[in-house]
Amino acid sequence: MQYEFSIKTSKQQEIIDLTNEVKKIVSQSKIKEGICLIYVPHATCAIIINENYDAGVCEDIISALNKVIPLHAGYKHDKVDNNSAAHIKSAIIGPSETVSIKKGNLQLGAWQGIALTEFDGPRKRKVIVKILKG
Repeated sequence: MQYEFSIKTSKQQEIIDLTNEVKKIVSQSKIKEGICLIYVPHATCAIIINENYDAGVCEDIISALNKVIPLHAGYKHDKVDNNSAAHIKSAIIGPSETVSIKKGNLQLGAWQGIALTEFDGPRKRKVIVKILKG
């Protein structure tokens, strides 16, 4: 089963929690055992699983990535559309995450959440959730 929803980002770089939306999709799927794949079909954003309780963690992730991959650092692609750093960050993090489903619930840790990482916003982003029965 495949589901899709859209997210409107509001900043150039931000992390948006998707956990509740994905949990709702898993519940609606009625799948008790399986796998949940969360994917974004975009080249300048990514999906992460990390702490979703303290907003400081999200700020730290973006800050650390900006130190390693600064904006406008002489990248060749910046001559085309000025967003090369966003492409590099999303390539490193990746466009998807996979979570096991057990007894109808996502098997996330106590502090874990699923989030979209935006590196070239604001934009409208599509999120694809695929549920595979196991």
